[in-house]
Amino acid sequence: MSEDRIAKLYPHVPESLLPRSWSSKDRWQFIKLSRCNLRVHYNGQGKTHKDAASVRATHPIPAACGIYYFEVKIISKGRDGFMGIGLADKSVNMNRLPGWEKDSYGYHGDDGNSFSSSGNGKKYGPTFTTGDIIGCCVNMINRTVFYTKNGINLGVAFTDVPLGLYPTVGLQTPGEVADANFGDRPFVFDIEGYMVECRTKLRREIQCHSSPSPHGDDMDTVLKKMVFGYMVHHGYCGAAENFAKATNLYFFEDIPSIQNRQKVQKLIMKGMIGDAIALVQELYPSLLGNKPELLFKLQIRNFIEMINNLNSSEPQSHPYSIASLMNGNEDTDEKMEVDHKPEVTEAERQPSRQALEQLLLFGRELAAENTQDEDLKRQLQEAFSLLAYRDPKQSPIGYLLQPNQREQLCADLNSAILESHGLPRQPPLEMAISQAKNTVGKMLEEGLGAAAYCGLDEFLNCSLKPH
Repeated sequence: MSEDRIAKLYPHVPESLLPRSWSSKDRWQFIKLSRCNLRVHYNGQGKTHKDAASVRATHPIPAACGIYYFEVKIISKGRDGFMGIGLADKSVNMNRLPGWEKDSYGYHGDDGNSFSSSGNGKKYGPTFTTGDIIGCCVNMINRTVFYTKNGINLGVAFTDVPLGLYPTVGLQTPGEVADANFGDRPFVFDIEGYMVECRTKLRREIQCHSSPSPHGDDMDTVLKKMVFGYMVHHGYCGAAENFAKATNLYFFEDIPSIQNRQKVQKLIMKGMIGDAIALVQELYPSLLGNKPELLFKLQIRNFIEMINNLNSSEPQSHPYSIASLMNGNEDTDEKMEVDHKPEVTEAERQPSRQALEQLLLFGRELAAENTQDEDLKRQLQEAFSLLAYRDPKQSPIGYLLQPNQREQLCADLNSAILESHGLPRQPPLEMAISQAKNTVGKMLEEGLGAAAYCGLDEFLNCSLKPH
């Protein structure tokens, strides 16, 4: 359950990179840890501020979280309750409470002050003591930090906070004990609700942003052209015709040409690869000759579909497995497995045997091609591996037989046909979506917190919901 909660809070960050406990190595000597390094005890004399001791979490807060939150429960305020909760850079001395040193930030329980890279605190919130739960939220979208007390937001404590800080807790007097919650348990504060608010605000800002339009077209026209281009590219001829009439747009490809591409795509998606190859050679005689790699991919898929067709018949129609016929085995164990089935005549067996022989002959022809392309070699080897299993669909590589495995090949062939006619391989709509996703990914890599809340899929899904 905790893993699901963490994944929901921080979907763009692997759990292994998140702060999940206090570091047993990155702590001052007066700090003792227990309970899976989530409980912190003060173990010093606590006579002066020189006896202060802090501990950092195991990892810094990744910017790709967008918003990060943790809570600390005060188990005991100890003698004086000189306790600080906050953040610190890796370089900060742990012989100090958070906030006293440069690049550290803290909210202290004894006086309710906030400290930012200085020993001089500012009035911030109420004091806290035994039984209180203090939360610390780092907003990497606007670089602010706020705290909560028992589920109540106390307001912004710090601004212009740098990235790469570690959750930190500091203690100073005997008897002080605190437990951390990095998301293993539900938080007292509704951090999910706060994240939704930030996501909604960011989405509105994106929607209100105006972009310059190319070629003098307004954005509405640009979007219509992109949708229209997508329909034409993928061969949705009827839909494209209706859309063109409604929007006064013009076809950039002849309708018969679109219909021909649509016929080819339908054959591929039905698994009729041999028929698709024949149709392509009829309609575009030089295409596959100029693209031998694409032809070889089609032939590999044709081989897989032959296995698929053979394997799709009822088991009693095929008393011999592919593996058994390959190895010349037609008796003993193979027959024992089908003894309970009705008798199958030689005439009924013959189509199975003939289909298998054709399959193996085609496989030998493919192997004789001796391609030097490593990716094609891998694909061919995977296809051949299906022959080793009595029931290929239930094998570890049975996914190759699934209809969705035809989709990429269909797209590749369609793009090649368009390219041969001097048309774009990819429709502008798909290019824009791909570019947007790559940009968001780059933003995450560069530590831009807002990128965590402007994922394209989520944005589009939300935009398409009825309001």
